[in-house]
Amino acid sequence: MSHESIKAAFSDAVKHVASNISLYAVNPDRNLTRNRKIGAAKLISFMVSCGSSSTKLELLDFFGLDPNAPSASAFNQQRAKLKPDALEAVFRQFNSSVLSMEKTPDYRFLAADGSTFTFFSKPSFSPPEYFVSEGHSAKGFYSMHLNVLYDLQKHTYSDALIQPVHQKDEFRAFCDMVDRHDLMPGTKDIFIGDRGYCSYNNMAHVMEKDQYFLFRTKDIHSKGLVGNFDFPDTDSFDIQVNVTLVRSHKKDIPIKEGFYKRFVDAAASFDYAAYGSLDTYDLSFRIVRFPISDGSYECIVTNLPPKEFPSERIKLLYYARWAIEGSFRKLKYTIGLSNFHAYRPEYIKQEIWAKLIAYNMTETLINHTIINKGDTKYEYKVNFSIAAHICRVFLRLTTEKDSIDVMSLLCKELIPLRNERQYPRLKTAHFRRPRYFIYRAA
Repeated sequence: MSHESIKAAFSDAVKHVASNISLYAVNPDRNLTRNRKIGAAKLISFMVSCGSSSTKLELLDFFGLDPNAPSASAFNQQRAKLKPDALEAVFRQFNSSVLSMEKTPDYRFLAADGSTFTFFSKPSFSPPEYFVSEGHSAKGFYSMHLNVLYDLQKHTYSDALIQPVHQKDEFRAFCDMVDRHDLMPGTKDIFIGDRGYCSYNNMAHVMEKDQYFLFRTKDIHSKGLVGNFDFPDTDSFDIQVNVTLVRSHKKDIPIKEGFYKRFVDAAASFDYAAYGSLDTYDLSFRIVRFPISDGSYECIVTNLPPKEFPSERIKLLYYARWAIEGSFRKLKYTIGLSNFHAYRPEYIKQEIWAKLIAYNMTETLINHTIINKGDTKYEYKVNFSIAAHICRVFLRLTTEKDSIDVMSLLCKELIPLRNERQYPRLKTAHFRRPRYFIYRAA
């Protein structure tokens, strides 16, 4: 796939949304219908290519230092007419177009995780569900939570769901994303999550789609989901268990032979049996326990077939999930999702979807860059930071005269792969306050 076809996929997605702008305008009868300097298509393209500088500087760059470029005020007036759904629609159509142009794999490995983004706002702009207070003082900041599914092979985000920080629910977000996930003919999806995603409800939603899950869980000595099974005497094992979930305390509910009975209380979500009913739900899955480098043990629950996915491959798959953690760092600090250009939550959502598109475009360009392998000590990959800048400039170009050979540029911006490097996990979460507007380049 060439850089021209990748940009064409983005342009087609933008044109499709712009041609149906009444579906995405705040006021469908009036908004974004007139021919202006920054119409719907340019408005979306600008937000996707926008960097971390002030709005005025970004507009000057986008319009090629044109003295007649729209002002920051004109941009803000236009963006007020556009729903975040417009950027989400571009995100989904671009992803779909890229998938249709690539080979269909046997499996897609999709990591699930979430990250919180902070921004400045005012009580008149943002509802209380976004506000986070700092101690007993009146000062604070505003925050929203981004839930994603991340393709571990293509290094792109396949789906996302945004929640106010006080309505954060990663279980529900995961189930919603699984339920609406587009399946590819001939491909099975494997949803991979850490301990925060291990629940019977999440397992059931994946199995109802006839797909696979791989979740890390608490160890067998805890009171977690796998704390009350009969395990072998060995420290490492790979066993199959069958569970019948019940939501009533009645003792005469029939259970199949060889199944463990597990009660799901009212506080736990389970969408396939109402609390207090006599309905039951059967689940079958593996519990895989193996040692890790520091002498402790990891415990995984999965419904993957054991012949094709033995315990060693399960271990490698869960290790690969850590790529999503690195993607959040690139999304925030390289793509620029820590530097918002607005105060209102609806505008912040616009920018989150725009940055997800920019991230996916950058990784898609990298994926299709051919790197010549030489007789060197290390294997090499494209420098993501440089690639993000090249992609941003590439999106701003509108004519053949201004076109650039993106792939040749990326081939010259390589860094060595050092996968053997390991770093200790931080014991406490590292929090960064939102970056205020006046501290940016202006």
